[in-house]
Amino acid sequence: MSVLHYVGAVAVLVLITAVGIYSSKRVRTAGDFNTGGRRAGAGIVMGSMIGTLVGGASTIGTAQLAFSYGFSAWWFTLGGGLGCLALAVCFSGPLYESGISTMPQIFAREYGQSSSTVATLLTSMGSFLSIVSQVLSGVALITSVSGMGALASTFVIALLMLAYVVFGGVWGVGYVGVAKTLLLYVSVAVCGVTAVRLQGGISVFRALLPADRYFNLFARGFAVDMGAGLSLVVGVLTTQSYIQALISARSLRASRAGILASALLIPFVGVAGIFVGMYMKLNFPDIAPGSALPLFIMRHLPPLAGGVALATLLVGVIGTGAGMALGLSSMIGNDIYGVYINKNASDRRNLLMSRLIIVMILACAVLFSTGNLGSLILGWSFLSMGLRGAVAFGPLCAAIFLKNRISAECAIAAMVAGPLFVLAGKFALPAVDPLFPGMAANIVVLGIGLAMKKPGTSET
Repeated sequence: MSVLHYVGAVAVLVLITAVGIYSSKRVRTAGDFNTGGRRAGAGIVMGSMIGTLVGGASTIGTAQLAFSYGFSAWWFTLGGGLGCLALAVCFSGPLYESGISTMPQIFAREYGQSSSTVATLLTSMGSFLSIVSQVLSGVALITSVSGMGALASTFVIALLMLAYVVFGGVWGVGYVGVAKTLLLYVSVAVCGVTAVRLQGGISVFRALLPADRYFNLFARGFAVDMGAGLSLVVGVLTTQSYIQALISARSLRASRAGILASALLIPFVGVAGIFVGMYMKLNFPDIAPGSALPLFIMRHLPPLAGGVALATLLVGVIGTGAGMALGLSSMIGNDIYGVYINKNASDRRNLLMSRLIIVMILACAVLFSTGNLGSLILGWSFLSMGLRGAVAFGPLCAAIFLKNRISAECAIAAMVAGPLFVLAGKFALPAVDPLFPGMAANIVVLGIGLAMKKPGTSET
């Protein structure tokens, strides 16, 4: 990196940090921190959604997969957009009007406190894996374009995540998400357009690359790619961070508008990354696929713009990790600390605990990222969306649309069966996305419970 690269990168990081600190002015209570006091407009909701959902997998990961499989890589962002669409159309009304602060609170109302605790613990594992993967992605980005070592890079990532969220909570995620969205879309769009222009047009890509592999949404196999898309859909619907953005709005109309805007914008990030990945495949076939987007920026953008773009990619990684940490903090604070440890904590105490939990989550992520488990967790992190969906999707739908039709025991059994079958499918059915057996187990258990319980009966 040249001096101008560093100037552009530092400018972006200073801007993002300043916006994160500024957002703290909107936080006075734990409610402000976790749900924005339900005062956020559509823009902040959109910033929170995109700021958390569009990260390393949507940019660096999409270009990486497109290097080998072309448009099959679109499922990362296409599935995210479809998940936002389903969230806005089918789930936003019931979730917003429920008055809940966390997703497990829905389970506590419908199935009892035990189900809420199980949901919190199991979905938290998937979210934590996602945070670790973002830390590792950020470390890979920093070390590939600078002389900074892995350990120092890990601490830089963690500190930036803290600045992103620990001061302003959902306001920090929202404000910084808006700034990140503007920077990210301009940067990635410039990269995509530049790749197409340098190659001589889309028709040249089609002429030089096998269409059945690089212009096929199901190039990796129908079950694998459909599973990838479905895991994003159910992951969006069952992740606290996205529900948190939904309920932070000042009105249901603002909430829907922000989520629908996210559904429209998110897939476009993937298209630009795909053309960068395919360009690098044609011109630099021997590089590591994960370096496709960073190396393209280094080679083909002016140094100042390249520094801005690289820092923006880093902010994308940071935003996803920070948003996940906020969602985890809300669930642990409300559904573990507030239920089992300190039921009568003051609002000031709850706000302090929310921030401390985020610090502890990121500290644990740093430890995992720097240890020998790093590569193992990075491999499992791709299952994080599917794991969350396999735990909570069926019980969430039943709690909203089939009230008093599923017993507490059945709901808990479904929550446990889903991730167990995801893990079993990972080893026993390598040709099938493990989400399918996990979701099947979850739904079958709920179906049995629905058949066994008569409508209108209640738990004793």
